[in-house]
Amino acid sequence: MAADPVDPDQLVDAHGVAEILGLSRRTSVAVYQRRYPDMPRPVIDMGSGRPSLWLRPAIEAWAQTRTGLRTEES
Repeated sequence: MAADPVDPDQLVDAHGVAEILGLSRRTSVAVYQRRYPDMPRPVIDMGSGRPSLWLRPAIEAWAQTRTGLRTEES
């Protein structure tokens, strides 16, 4: 079964996720992944030392459900 196609323009790296969530460091994204098990996981994870990519709409939608998280739009 083929996976749904991903629009490359909707992909963000850890730096982009940090910006969306209002975090000061991209390394804080890993902390959030451990702290919030419901946070969307990367759609592309090529392993240690290589960039992971998330879907921007999924991160933005998740951020809107979390009290106290700031997004670029808020």
